[in-house]
Amino acid sequence: MNNFEPRIYVACLSSYNNGILYGKWISADQPVDAIRDEIKIMLKASPMRDAEEFSIHDYDDFGGLALSENEDIDTIVAIAAFIKEHGDAGVGILDYHGNDLESAKQGMEEYCGAYSSEVDFARGLMEDCYEIPDYLVYYIDYEAFARDLFINDYFSVARGGQVHVFRYI
Repeated sequence: MNNFEPRIYVACLSSYNNGILYGKWISADQPVDAIRDEIKIMLKASPMRDAEEFSIHDYDDFGGLALSENEDIDTIVAIAAFIKEHGDAGVGILDYHGNDLESAKQGMEEYCGAYSSEVDFARGLMEDCYEIPDYLVYYIDYEAFARDLFINDYFSVARGGQVHVFRYI
């Protein structure tokens, strides 16, 4: 379940430059044009006449990802939609790729799921691939198997109390 509700605080720069804190929190989970319309309405209602410029002074519920004060609205909407769709795994892969959305989208194509640990993933992979008799299970070193898997074939990101596993492309 994805409980992210990303939003941005858009400030009127004319007001800010004159010592007045004026702006509005806007949901990033809406079309680009709707956000631009809300920004226009906010600027029109500014205490400063003819206010035209804005910047993003704060943001919330982007999972700890950093946005710049001049971040493009199209980019914000795309990142918010990606986070809403993929939740903690999406935040983790975005962070892993330095907020590069195209790389994160490719990474999500190789998403293997959420596990309690890399060892838990390795154990599940072993059980899915091989029929191991009960008397042999205790002889398998799952920690070593996990270590080998995560050297070359897989990587993980820890988010939301789980380990999200991805296969290297």
